Amino acid sequence: MSVPAFIDITEEDQAAELRAYFKSKGAEISEENSENGLHIDLAHIIEVCDVCLSEDDKDIECVMNSIISLLLILEPDKQEGLIENLCEKLVKFREGERPSLRLQLLSNLFYGMENTPVRYTVYCSLIKVASSCNATQYIPSDLEQIRKWISDWGLSTDKKHTLLRLLYEALVDSKRSETAAKIMVELLGSYTEDNASQARVDAHRCIVRALKDPNTFLFDHLLALKPVRFLEGELIHDLLTIFVSAKLAAYIKFYQNNKDFIDSLGLSHEQNMAKMRLLTLMGMAVEHKEISFDTIQQELQIGADDVEAFVIDAVKTKMVHCKIDQTQRKVVVSHSTHRTFGKQQWQQLYDSLNSWKQNLNQVKNRLISISGS
Repeated sequence: MSVPAFIDITEEDQAAELRAYFKSKGAEISEENSENGLHIDLAHIIEVCDVCLSEDDKDIECVMNSIISLLLILEPDKQEGLIENLCEKLVKFREGERPSLRLQLLSNLFYGMENTPVRYTVYCSLIKVASSCNATQYIPSDLEQIRKWISDWGLSTDKKHTLLRLLYEALVDSKRSETAAKIMVELLGSYTEDNASQARVDAHRCIVRALKDPNTFLFDHLLALKPVRFLEGELIHDLLTIFVSAKLAAYIKFYQNNKDFIDSLGLSHEQNMAKMRLLTLMGMAVEHKEISFDTIQQELQIGADDVEAFVIDAVKTKMVHCKIDQTQRKVVVSHSTHRTFGKQQWQQLYDSLNSWKQNLNQVKNRLISISGS
């Protein structure tokens, strides 16, 4: 990527023009270049560069891109400290003013750089600025790409966790719950048996976010994560287990015994009840192809007049596919998503695929016999 600069001049002259420009804006900086090299000039320039951030956007972008263009030609070992300083200036500028411009400048820097470990600092800064202006859709958040960068940059465990945690929080704040959930699962999955106890806060937060998310209905994958397993025996793990496989009655009993705990998590009891009713119906639909209205009313603890409306809302979630038979007062199930997917479900899938294979072979053999005759 080419980053626009002032004009086509030598790096030394470009640094001198930047010095003169900042001097004219009242910055305490010499107009004379340093005898110790371009990296020292850039250190002085970056130290005072925030004086230009009150100018028009176009002027700021021109000046800052000139600084970036000089940064990009430095040796990698001389870049890191300077880039960290510049990122800090752009992240903290006037408590969040001009986020779009700062995001553009950081993007210019990020995409103009070689794929070196220093990009970690710039990417984290991008996340912070994007989060401040609800613009996370403009930064890369694809999990496969994130994994590749983490590998390419050779990040330490702490830096990897910092990056994933920062991205997760930004995505949650932007209400991108599905992508955020994938990032959090990646974060929790990166812990080992030896350090899983250090992820208690992340595991706890992940569970609460998942339970609170109105579009999340499947939770069994969380139980397999080492940091979540470390919470076994605690109320938060008991609550998660209920949402994974138990029925509405189990949640109601838990709530009656632990009302203060539910409230402390910031969870809505009414929303929990609504989600557990759907999860209970999903479990019933897996086991039975026909469910009477009376059974639904009893298991979900709803009024007789509310059954049809509830089933219609359940179908809208696409977790359950069924039809209402008003005459027979029953629900006919065509398909329901499994709340858990273990060995039994894999066996059922294998049997179904094997049956389809046999049927296709029979069709193939019949076609061959027909064409041969």
